[in-house]
Amino acid sequence: MKRILLFLGTNLAVVLVLGIVMNIVFSALGISTQSMGGLLIFCAIFGFGGSIISLLISKWMAKRSTGAQVITTPRNQTEAWLVDTVARQAKAAGIGMPEVAIYNAPDMNAFATGAKRDDALVAVSTGLLDSMSRDEVEAVLAHEVSHIANGDMVTLTLIQGVVNTFVMFLARIIANVISSAMSNNNENGQGMGTFAYIATVFVLEMVFGILASIIVMWFSRQREYRADEGSAKLVGKDKMINALQRLGGSREPEMEGSMMAFGINGKRAMSELFLSHPPLEKRIAALRAR
Repeated sequence: MKRILLFLGTNLAVVLVLGIVMNIVFSALGISTQSMGGLLIFCAIFGFGGSIISLLISKWMAKRSTGAQVITTPRNQTEAWLVDTVARQAKAAGIGMPEVAIYNAPDMNAFATGAKRDDALVAVSTGLLDSMSRDEVEAVLAHEVSHIANGDMVTLTLIQGVVNTFVMFLARIIANVISSAMSNNNENGQGMGTFAYIATVFVLEMVFGILASIIVMWFSRQREYRADEGSAKLVGKDKMINALQRLGGSREPEMEGSMMAFGINGKRAMSELFLSHPPLEKRIAALRAR
């Protein structure tokens, strides 16, 4: 519950700050959201603004929400091995050394986050360290390093920004059309009213948001295949296959929000269309077919 409240609170704060700043800027520039261009700018600021700010504070959010402890000075052989392994893989992948952290969670998982390829964070759960062999952990770390090397965090942020923009834009355009139609059919010449307009926008954003998430999740699944392939190049195909097979018997991960998209293991869903990660059997089959 603490993680969810922190995630929701941060997003609410981002929306409120953007709203205040945008009203001041729009008034100064004389831009009206009643015009098509003004509305598109309005939606783009909110659509990209929230995604970009979330990306910029992603490392801080990840540490706060998971309680991840960054390894500054290794206290034991396991921590020293983790830091050395990530350093070796980062060098091979051509990126700067990420921060390495451990967080306390019973599920087998790990994630990478950060706004820059040369200033990222790789974190592993205690459940993963306790349940996997070193070869399997090495493959998981290589998977996360590959996410960073591929620039997946930035790419997903841009895609989410585009999707958010068009969801907001289309919802308001359609709500305006409905309002105009109701106004023309109303003898008093009044539209649906402010409350009804806001309610219509809210419902349309929910519907379009669900449909748009299919696009985002499709990209996320393709990105997982690429990270699996990157891990196979760094440590060997067999190690990555063994790690995925080990994950097959694990409990559902507990991470929430954007961190979930960059974990090695994803949550389950009723349809594959809404999965951030491909089914493990498909990932293993893709690696075997390399």
